[in-house]
Amino acid sequence: METMLIIGIAGGSGSGKSTISDLLKKKFGDDVTVIYHDDYYKAQHEKTFEERTKQNYDAPEAFDTDLMAQHINLLKQGFSIECPVYDYTIHDRSDQVKTIDPTRVLVIDGIMVLAEPKLREMMDIKIFVDTDADIRILRRIRRDVNERGRSLDSVIDQYISTVKPMHEMYVEPSKKYADLIIPVGGHNLVAMEMIENRVRTHLF
Repeated sequence: METMLIIGIAGGSGSGKSTISDLLKKKFGDDVTVIYHDDYYKAQHEKTFEERTKQNYDAPEAFDTDLMAQHINLLKQGFSIECPVYDYTIHDRSDQVKTIDPTRVLVIDGIMVLAEPKLREMMDIKIFVDTDADIRILRRIRRDVNERGRSLDSVIDQYISTVKPMHEMYVEPSKKYADLIIPVGGHNLVAMEMIENRVRTHLF
């Protein structure tokens, strides 16, 4: 199999990581696969819904990063994986999986991906999306209320209790590992052109 280019995209919740991932997927189609750290949240089937709502989902231990690293290695070796699927409405991993086949370019998307050494060392390009906190929280409110079935109060409570402190403790410091820091995410056309040119060089 041809060499796989692995791009890690980190940044705070609502920073615009997925906008960049989506743009790369749209631009290069089947040559790009995106996997999300969020899908590797640990299963919590044994907990009640109420217990699950109180968990800290913004700390490193909330993720099954070992499984994600194993899956990335399998993709690099040319094997398909059965990726877990996380259901935000129930705060738990769903019973579904999605088959992901290896492609020439793999994008790893998640708030913690640059904070995790075992993921970071696999990346050829490390990107941090740097967006103001007020924009991030507004985007998060809109997304979680409209798409994930959350109440406004629950989103605000979660932001104050875990999202903000964990961002300051883990996510923001991981910026130092980035090869490229992108203000305002996918709306930064100069940065997007640079990334697209690097991917194009790899593919063609």
